[in-house]
This record gives sequence, structure tokens and C-alpha cells, in this order.
Amino acid sequence: MLKKALSAGLLVVALALACPSASASTLRIALQEDPDVLDPAQGVSFVGRVVFAGLCDKLIDIDQKLAYVPQLATEWSWSSDNLALTMKLRPGVVFHDGTTFDAAAVKTNIERYKTAPESKRKTELKQVSAVEIVDPLTVRFVLSEPYAPLLGILSDRAGMMVSPKAIAEEGDKLSNHLVCAGPYKFVERVAQDRIVLEKFAAYWNAAAIAIDKVTYVTVPDQSVRLANLESGALDIAERIAPTDLDAVRGNPRLKLVESPSLAYYNLFINLNNGEKSNTPLGKNPKVREALEAAIDRNVINQVVFNGEYIASNQPVPPGSTYYARDFPVPPRDLAKAKRLLAEAGVPHPAFTLFSANATTDQRVAEVIQSMAAEAGFDIKIQVSEVNTLLAAATKGDYQAWVVIWSGRPDPDGNISIWLACDGFLNWGKYCDPKLDALLAKARRTTVTAERQALYAQAAAIYLAARPNIFLYHLKWLWGTTAKLDGFTPFPDGIIRLQGMTLRP
Repeated sequence: MLKKALSAGLLVVALALACPSASASTLRIALQEDPDVLDPAQGVSFVGRVVFAGLCDKLIDIDQKLAYVPQLATEWSWSSDNLALTMKLRPGVVFHDGTTFDAAAVKTNIERYKTAPESKRKTELKQVSAVEIVDPLTVRFVLSEPYAPLLGILSDRAGMMVSPKAIAEEGDKLSNHLVCAGPYKFVERVAQDRIVLEKFAAYWNAAAIAIDKVTYVTVPDQSVRLANLESGALDIAERIAPTDLDAVRGNPRLKLVESPSLAYYNLFINLNNGEKSNTPLGKNPKVREALEAAIDRNVINQVVFNGEYIASNQPVPPGSTYYARDFPVPPRDLAKAKRLLAEAGVPHPAFTLFSANATTDQRVAEVIQSMAAEAGFDIKIQVSEVNTLLAAATKGDYQAWVVIWSGRPDPDGNISIWLACDGFLNWGKYCDPKLDALLAKARRTTVTAERQALYAQAAAIYLAARPNIFLYHLKWLWGTTAKLDGFTPFPDGIIRLQGMTLRP
């Protein structure tokens, strides 16, 4: 059975890559899922961010230590009252369509992210009240209140710059042929198969780009990704299974690249979004508490991840700056789980748990299913590809989902998007005005001690309500061909193509 699966997977990748453009200067990257919409205004998937890194430069980026560094903006400064952020822009930058990147382009992009009906960036930029053009290469963000996460926001999708000409001509259809100012330009996309980019000759940092083409292929099965990497059909495979590390380390034709991670997985629950929320799990906090008590995060880590990941119950890793130390990872307590279900009057609650069709996601879902069954839960697992699950979750057509968040350098970006009343990934429609008020206060200060105290108060609220159950933090693990040089790992898991070379 395994041989059949591997053969089928190898065939899929071979077909995806069997094109005249395949050569020593084509970098072939396997992604665990098919990216969602290739438009920074609409995208929400992690693998979408991986592809955006090849297409769309941002105003600023992060380095390996999570410090903000220049990209399309060369420098920035805050006003004394923290109500304005002024940026100097890089001269000589052009978009893939040959039009000029300047302050007017920044204004167009930010206003689109703030107002376009299709935009998912509205809540991230709601504190930006205006974008002012100071001169062609200087732009000022005017804020309605101090907003500490803004630099982090501009180092992600909301800082990606798209050609204003393309915005005007394509509108919400930009994803069909995205036009940015990154190192590579769009060539083609075949859904569930491949995305092809080619080097942009007029890129402002062209000296850092040595590879002619990049092909991203979708390969959900980790064993198939590894088999294709070993055979030479791929040059980079993301999210190598921790159980396969020895195979990569022991193969002289491969390299293992590792990095600490901002990413976490959480079990997100539908509390108040349509008919699918009308379950004991969605409506009764005791049932959610019982589910958490039935789960042993350390067992998940050992069984599925060979002990390589970090068991966690919060959106920041244990021991990090904003981890709420008064709320450590709770141990499994099966007796407590059964008692809580009895008190809730539902000794055998049932719900459907979404899982992406990736190998480890399914294994995590199965371990949770088995553990929870010992407490009395009846969990059905529904497996599908990520974009199908995203569409269902957005509509509220789900009950629970074990889903990844790739992480952000500012803590607000790891909490508010899921748990604020207007969070753009708050599919379950959890809403607590007291939590929102604390998160708003934390955004208005840059004093670390003050933010720590506020996030600890916030944790006391959301950890008790359990609109989601945080499970573990990842370690990023990539496998590459030994012929690839210059791969630099980052804690956000994004594959940056600058500096890479591929030997024949």
C-alpha cells in the first residue's frame, strides 16, 4: 500500500515538473498544501506566504533574530507621540509591469487593504487613519492611536506592494496574474499542482538572484515529499517529518536545514458561527475544558513528532517574553475530563474535527480522537485539502479544526487574528469585549513590561473560555538537495530566495 502511495506521489510530482523549462537553473520546491488566493489582500494560508516571498517584496522584512530590516523601505521613524510613522522608500524600484514604485503606490496599496471588499487586511490596518505622500520617496502613516504592531503588520501581507496599474485593471481578480516588485514574476498556476515563477530582470536586488525559475509543487504527503527529494525530483521539501530526520541527515545527497519557529497549531472551535456551532463543544465551556483535560500534548509530541516540537498551551512558546507563566501547560487529567462532562450533562459529546490532508495533521487528529474517546468524546475526522477547509471554516461550516498559524514577530499578530471580535481568522465568532479592551491597550504601548502584564490578563480570559486549544509549537525542518547553497532559515518559516544558488 505504501509503495503504491509513493509511486502515485512520485508520478504527480514528475508530471508537475516535466516541462521544457526544467533545468539546472530551475528550483523545485514542494509545499505541504496548495496555496490559497495569490493576492496579498485576500490570502490567509501559510504556504501562500511562502510563494509571496518570491513574488512580492514588502516595505520591511525581519531577520533571523526577528529584528525589522529594510526591504522596499530603507528607513523609518516614529513621531514623538507615536501617532505617525514616516518611511523613506527605496529609489529605482519597478513593478513587474515596468511601472514605478513610489509613495503613491504605497498609498494605493494601503488604501486598498483598508477598504476593498475582498481585503482580509482591514482589521490589521484599522488604526491607520491616513497615508500621506510627503514626496515621491517618502510616505507617512497617520494613526488614530499608538499602534505597536504596525511594523510587524508591514513586514507581512499588508506591507506587500502590488502594481497600482494592475490593481486598477484587475481588481479582485489580481490573483490570476499577480504583479508585484519581488525577485520573480508570475508565469502560471495549475491548481493543486504547481505555481511557476521566472526571474525578474529589473529587480532592484538582482545581484542576489541567481536561479532563473522557481516551481512550487503541492505534495501533501510527507513520505512522498521525502521520496521525491531523495530521487532528485525536488530541490527543497518543507516540513520534513521529525521521524525522517535521520534519513535526511544520513543521505550525502541531501541537507537538513533547521530553525526555531514562531508557528503553532491549535484546535479551533466554532462557538457562534451558524448552525454548526450548536454543539455541546461550541456552547458549553465545561465541555471544552473536558476536551483539553483529555489531551496529553507531550504524548502528541512524542508519538507524532518524535519529541522534536514544543508542547504549548498559548500562542507564544513557553519561556518566551510574552508567555503567561501563571498558566503553564496543563497535564492530562482523564478523571477531570469525565467529571466535567458529567457536570455538563453530556457524557458522550460528538463533533467533527477537520484535518488537512497532510500526513502529520491527520496523525495529530487521530491521536486527539483516541485520547478524547477515553473521556467519552465521539469525534469524527473529516479530511480534505486546506483550501476546501478554509472555505468551509470561513462560512462557519465546521465544528473544530486542528490548524496551523505560522506566527508573527509581534504578539498581537499571534492572538488578535484568532480571538479578537473582529479577528480576520475568528471563524468561530468568539467575542469578549473585556479581552478586546486588553488587546487594544497592549497595542497602544511599546513598553515590554506593560505589554507582558496586559497579555497575561488576556490569557486569563481566553484560556478559560477555550475558543481554541493551543497544542504545540513547531520547529521548522526543511530538506534540500546538497547542490543548493545559500538557503537561510528564518523563524517565520518563509523561504526567501535571495542568495540561493543551485549547482548542476
